[in-house]
Parts: sequence; structure tokens; C-alpha cells
Amino acid sequence: MNKITVPFNPIFKPVHQCKKRYVVMKGSAGSGKSVDTAQLYILRLMRDKGRNLVCVRKSDITNRDSTFAELESAINRMGVGRAWRVTQSPLSFTCINGNKIIFRGVNDNKQREKLKSITFANGKLTDVWIEEATELVQQDFEIIDDRLRGELPDGLFYQIKLTFNPVSSSHWIKKVFFDIQDDNVLTHQSTYLTNRFCDEAYRQRMLRRKEVDHEGYRIYGLGEWGETGGLIFSNYRIEEFDTDMSRFDAMAIGQDFGFNHANAILTLGYKDGDIYVCNELYVYEMDTTEIITKADGNFSKSLVMWCDSAEPDRIKMWRKAGYRARAVVKNPNSIQSQIDWLKGRKIHIHPSCVNVIKEIQQWRWRVDEKSGEYTDEPVNVFDDAMAALRYGVESWRKDKKAKIYSREEYGI
Repeated sequence: MNKITVPFNPIFKPVHQCKKRYVVMKGSAGSGKSVDTAQLYILRLMRDKGRNLVCVRKSDITNRDSTFAELESAINRMGVGRAWRVTQSPLSFTCINGNKIIFRGVNDNKQREKLKSITFANGKLTDVWIEEATELVQQDFEIIDDRLRGELPDGLFYQIKLTFNPVSSSHWIKKVFFDIQDDNVLTHQSTYLTNRFCDEAYRQRMLRRKEVDHEGYRIYGLGEWGETGGLIFSNYRIEEFDTDMSRFDAMAIGQDFGFNHANAILTLGYKDGDIYVCNELYVYEMDTTEIITKADGNFSKSLVMWCDSAEPDRIKMWRKAGYRARAVVKNPNSIQSQIDWLKGRKIHIHPSCVNVIKEIQQWRWRVDEKSGEYTDEPVNVFDDAMAALRYGVESWRKDKKAKIYSREEYGI
């Protein structure tokens, strides 16, 4: 093949040269780590016959808009489309040399079993890219790690790459890879400040966050491990559960409007006093018509949709589209009341709701700059899914018995 020239960030040079089994890349949002990883895999699989890659997310479906999209973008950017065949169902890439890229999740035992039985027509499974690795539990990782075994032809090597924002200092990834010295591990850190392709608008956005959320900036701006102090919610569990309407006492939808910040929509279930986050839509820079198109088929029009009262025109548009959109009445201290109500219940989050998970793991109380103490006011950055969660429980919060809708009202 002809020589391919690809622009890259110098900070990733140690990663490109590394042949260790584990490459663990923590970094800020906008650091370019995922873009660089995608480019490197495309080059590696085109160059080394016999290599095959599996891209892993906690939820299989989130690969489409993350790892798959990054790899497809890399192929287009590098001008090597003729060397690859792209399949949409199931998602896969096949190189003209026979090497292949496939996509998997580890949501449940069924998906984990599928990982154990992966085989390739040409070569072996040599590479694994775990994107948003903090979504996985250690057991998920051990199953993946066990898949890379056996003798390889000369010149080939096994490698697992983890890319993530370092949300919590108590996470197992820190304990396993950063707190213990291991010759088989390369740890790497990058930030948006080291990304020479980062645009000025994004830099300004991060600086605004720095002004209002120092702890959040440490994680998403500087790629540092987050502290657990000051977190608003600890009463949540990330787990698989049946999201069918018939299993809940009540259901509702919560929506926080956004454009430059995220527009977040959640379907919530209520059962035996617990809250269940069943699915999410989380998008940037889309107008209401575009968001409605994305929501259709994924959110039930029979459920009440509780929305931010600050944008009545948007609520009207959702009503015209057939949704039961209503405004949340905002009273003094309503945010605190919503938080207190939620803190008194268990919150179950489906693993597919990755943006809810990211936000709830870092949403914290604001720190008073003079005293250094936590206030009773939450940081109002990166809290769009949390706002949708607060809005969605509105009717249950105000009714001590939590109104139970009939199945007929839900259309089931």
C-alpha cells in the first residue's frame, strides 16, 4: 500500500510505539485520545496482516455513535476507504487484507458469553479497544483480558487499550493500573490543552467550566482523578433490568431543553418507591424538530413528559408532535426539594444510559470560595441529565402516594 500520512498529536507518540499488553489512556474531554486511537487502529490493521480488533462499550448499542463513528471518520479522513468494507448490520469493518473490526457490549451474561466465543476467519483476536472504560466493572475486564491468549506469529502482539475520563479516584481502574507498578502497563494522560486540533470555542467552553466547577474541570478539563467528596447522589446502582412498561407502578418522561449544552430526555419508571432510569436521549446542537425525529419510536407518547417551564414554545412543539408535554412548576427551593426526594430513594440506572451515569458520578455541591465548605447549591454545569431526572419525577414527588396510572393510560 502507498504511504499514508496522518496528522497526530505528539503527546500520543509513546502510545504509538508501545507493545505492552495494557495501554491505559485517561484524559480530559476533548483531548483527542479517541480520535488518535481510531487512527492508530486503522493504520495497524492495514499494516499487520493477522490482526483483528474488538471494540467494547458497556452497552453494545453505544458503539454505533462512538467507536464505530470514530473509526469510520478516521477511514474517511485518511482517504483509505477503498481498503475497507463497512457493514451496518451487524457493525463491522473488513480490510482488504482480511483483518476485521467488530463491536461488542458487556451489559449482561448473554453479551459476556458472546465475547468468549469470538473467532475470526483470518488471524486471531489481537486487539481490544475499551472506550469509556469506567463504565465497566472489573469482572467485565477480566473476561475480556482472558480472551487474548495463545501463540502469535512473529511480529504480532496482544494489546488492550482503555480510554476514559477519570471520574472517581475510587474506581477499580486506578487501583489496578495506576496504583501498582507493572511492566506490562503503559499509563498515559492527555488533556484538551495538549490537543493541537482543539478549536478555540471548545477551549473557551472549558474555561467557563473552570470558573464555576473547579472539581469538574479537574476531571473533564485536566484529566485528573475525581474526588468523592461533595457528590450529591450516592444512592444509585448501575444494573440490567427489564424496562417494559408492565413491570412498573408508574412511568414518566423528563426533559431538559438544551442546544449548546445537552438536550436530555429520560424515560423513568417508578416501582415500590424506587426510581428506574430506563433509556436516554442526549444530544447537542439540534433544534426541536430534529430532536423530536430522534425521539419518535424511542419514547412513548402515552407518558406524561415533564419539561423545563422556561421554554413554553418548545413544549408546544412537543405537544403538536403528539407528546404529553407539560411544564414543571418551579417554586423557591424546588431544586433542593427534588434532590432531597431523590436522595430518599434508590435510583436504578440501566447501563445503556451512559450520559446519566457520567453526570451522576460527578454531580456535586458547589464549594464556597471563601470558606472552602460545600454549599447547598449544586454545580450547574454538566447537569442536563440530572435536570431531566429531577423533572421526570415531578408528579411522584408531589403526591405522597405516587399516582398510579392505569395500563390503559399507558396504552398497554
